[in-house]
Amino acid sequence: MASVKAVPQPDLVLIYWSRNPLVPGSPRRIKSVRVIGNTSPCTFTLVPGALLINALNCLLDNDIGFKVVYRKKTSNLSGILLLKRRS
Repeated sequence: MASVKAVPQPDLVLIYWSRNPLVPGSPRRIKSVRVIGNTSPCTFTLVPGALLINALNCLLDNDIGFKVVYRKKTSNLSGILLLKRRS
């Protein structure tokens, strides 16, 4: 009998972010996150209230291997990002 191997699934991260509407130029902050798979070693940066730039700097590091596959501003103050680990 031939052995069957499972196909590895990609790691995905969906981030919803927003800015403070009362402070012009305020930084983007994470409002919610959904992870499918593993985000190690960046898991600690993916928490509500954290700065989005810190999470992106960690995830987009070449050693980690994530890339942005979808980005959409839902308004002038919020948006979503979908990142996928390169396989």
